[in-house]
Amino acid sequence: MNLYIYDTKQRRKRLFEPANPDHVRIYVCGPTVYDRIHIGNGLSAVVFDVLVRVLRSLYPQVTYVRNITDIDDKINKRALELDIPIEELTEECTQWLREDFNSLGVLEPEIEPKATQHITEIQTMIEELIRRGHAYESNGHVLFYVPSDPHYGSLTNKTLEQLLDGARIEVAPYKRDPKDFVLWKPSTDDLPGWSSPWGRGRPGWHIECSAMIRKHLGSTIDIHGGGLDLSFPHHENEHAQSGCLEKNTDYVRYWMHNGMLNFGSQKMSKSLGNIQSVQELLTEHSGETLRYAILSGHYRQSLNWDDSLIEQSSRSLQSLYQALRVTEQKTGLSSESSNAFSTSQCSEIPAEVIKPLLDDLNTPRALAGLHDLAGQLHRIESTEKLLTIRERLLSGAWLLGLLTQSVSEYFTADAGLPVERIEALIQERADAKRVKDFVLADKIRADLLEAGIAIEDSRDGTRWHVVS
Repeated sequence: MNLYIYDTKQRRKRLFEPANPDHVRIYVCGPTVYDRIHIGNGLSAVVFDVLVRVLRSLYPQVTYVRNITDIDDKINKRALELDIPIEELTEECTQWLREDFNSLGVLEPEIEPKATQHITEIQTMIEELIRRGHAYESNGHVLFYVPSDPHYGSLTNKTLEQLLDGARIEVAPYKRDPKDFVLWKPSTDDLPGWSSPWGRGRPGWHIECSAMIRKHLGSTIDIHGGGLDLSFPHHENEHAQSGCLEKNTDYVRYWMHNGMLNFGSQKMSKSLGNIQSVQELLTEHSGETLRYAILSGHYRQSLNWDDSLIEQSSRSLQSLYQALRVTEQKTGLSSESSNAFSTSQCSEIPAEVIKPLLDDLNTPRALAGLHDLAGQLHRIESTEKLLTIRERLLSGAWLLGLLTQSVSEYFTADAGLPVERIEALIQERADAKRVKDFVLADKIRADLLEAGIAIEDSRDGTRWHVVS
C-alpha cells in the first residue's frame, strides 16, 4: 500500500518514497521548555505520533527524533522572572512535557536530543559554513549570509520580499545584509554560554536543529515536521544552512507542517492570552478525549478548539468503548481484557482506517472507519465474528492511539461508587421493573445519577457510564 503526504516545499501531495525503504528517518521540532506545553504543542505531537505509527506499520525500521530546545532567550527570561537557575527550569519543564505528552497517548521517540548536548556539533557546522563563505563573524556574532544561498525562500515558495514583508527582522550594524540570521551570539556572565572561536556565547535557534539532524539522522532525512508557524523563519533558515552545508537543497525529502488551533475566532497565541495548557485541560477531560478532539480535524487545516468540540469528542469516544462493552457482554469476554495492541504488518489493519491514513493522514475519515467497525459490533451476534471485528477495531485504533484502556478502566475511571455496588443497584432496578415497581426503579436511576453514574437501557441490556 502506498502512503501519500503533502510536501510543503512542492505544494502538493506526493507518493512517499524514502531514501532507504529499510530505514525511514524523521525529525520533528519539539517545544521550547520554559513553561507548561499548550494544546497547540499537543496537536503537533499527536499528529506526528500518528504519522510515525503509520510508518512503523509499513516499514521495518523507523528512527523518530523529536528534539527539546533547552537554550533560548524565552527560557532565560522565564528563569529570571521566577528567580531560579535556568537548568532547574528546563529540567522541570522537560519532565512536565513528557508527562503531558504521555497523557495524550504520544509514544516516546527513539531519540530525544537536547540542544545543550550538541554544542560541539553546532560549532563544527558553523565553522564549516564560514569556510565555505556562507557565514561570517562580526562583533562576537556569527551570521548566515543569506545572499550566499541562491535557493533561499524555496521552502516556503516565496521571494525574499514576500518572506520579509511584515516579519520582524533585526536590523543591526554588525549585519552585512538585514536578512542575515544569527548562528552564534555572545553571552553575558549571567546567561548560559560556551567558549568558542568567536568568544563566549550560545547558539542561535535554527542551527541547533540542523546540528541535531546531522548527528542523529545523517546528511539526508526523509521527513521533517513541525507546526505551520515554524515554516518561516525557522525551517526556511534550517533549509538554507543545511542545504549549503550538505550541498543538497533536498537534504529533507518531504517537509510536513500541521495547521494551527483557533480559540473562538482567533488563533491561539501567548500574546493574545488565549492559550490553554494541556495540564489545565486534563483537570476536566481525559487525555484520550483531547487526543480524539485533535484527530477530528485534518492536520493541515485550522481546528476550532472549544468546549463543544471536546464534548462531542467525549461522546464519540464513549460510543467506541460502548461497542467494546457490548461485545464483552455478548461473548463473555472479561471487561478487564487489555485493549493494548501493536502491529508491524499493514495488512492486519482494517481498510476502513488505514486507507484514509495513507491519504495524507486523513484522521477524520479514519475515525469514521472506527465507528463503522463499532457499529458492526452492535449488529452481529456470532461470537467468532464479533471477536474478529473487535480485533480489527483495536488494530485500527492503535494507529490513532485510541482505545488504550480496558472497558472496565474506561467506564470506572471517575466512578464515585464501587463497580460492584453500581452493578448491584442496576440489578435491583431491573428486578423492580420486572415487578412493575417503577417508583423504586426511577429512584435507583436518580440515586445513581446523583452519584455521577448515568444509565441507559438498550436491547443489549442496561449500560452505565460516568458523567461529570
